Amino acid sequence: MSNLTIREAVESDNDQIHQLIMDLAEFEKIKDTVEADKDSTYAALFGNDPSAEAIVAEVDMKIVGTAIFFHNYSTFIGKRGLYLEDIYVRPEHRGNGIGRSILSRLARIAEQRDCGRMEWTVLDWNTKAIDFYDELGGKILDEWKIVRLNAEGIKKVSHNL
Repeated sequence: MSNLTIREAVESDNDQIHQLIMDLAEFEKIKDTVEADKDSTYAALFGNDPSAEAIVAEVDMKIVGTAIFFHNYSTFIGKRGLYLEDIYVRPEHRGNGIGRSILSRLARIAEQRDCGRMEWTVLDWNTKAIDFYDELGGKILDEWKIVRLNAEGIKKVSHNL
């Protein structure tokens, strides 16, 4: 796709990135659980102490996709990793290599930053994404399960141990 640009997100992209996050939440059937708003998205990506980074995909200078990522650390590898929190391409732009280009850019970032690995999750019902990741050489780790504490759980554990 010759008119495709993958670039680092800038502050003026925030509202569009947040809308893509909301579109992803709708696709994943979890929109009613989203607590993030434009301000919290801005703080996370562009605030004084950002907790994540973003890249965007543009076609004809219009943002059509994004990836939100941050660094984690592997004690076994002894290096930081790149964790892809979310990747989303608008449905009308899928199948044109945009997702592949976004992942390629993330892999270059990981390589430049000497990351030991890249990781992300995929919903078990999203077979198109699973097939795509498998085609790229991604390994689905069936033996690992995600463990999550929400804010209420964090508070409970922090005051009961």
